[in-house]
Amino acid sequence: MEEFAAAHWLKDYPGNCSQIHGHTWKTEVTLVGDQLDELGMLVDFRDVRRILRGIVGKFDHCLLNDIEPFDSVNPTAENLARFIYEEVKTSFPQLRVKSVQVWESSTACAGYGENDA
Repeated sequence: MEEFAAAHWLKDYPGNCSQIHGHTWKTEVTLVGDQLDELGMLVDFRDVRRILRGIVGKFDHCLLNDIEPFDSVNPTAENLARFIYEEVKTSFPQLRVKSVQVWESSTACAGYGENDA
């Protein structure tokens, strides 16, 4: 899990979230695979954290609406989860990214993952 602090606002939202506000976002990734290494690990958590830090680090203490792709799509938790999912997927091609969860508070999160085929 990695955290970052960032502000955003939601275009065309009919409520308070249309105004700029911030969260301490938490991101969680679930990876799945068929093969463990000689140590009994699917993947080293340090590698997962390093990759995740590289993905979300560019958002830390920024206005998400100013950063691609959120300059053209609403920076919802759902869109953040999808973006992070796609980035993690390219970083671990040997594994399946089961899901990415993005928490904007301790009681509200959104996830993104692909259905099993």
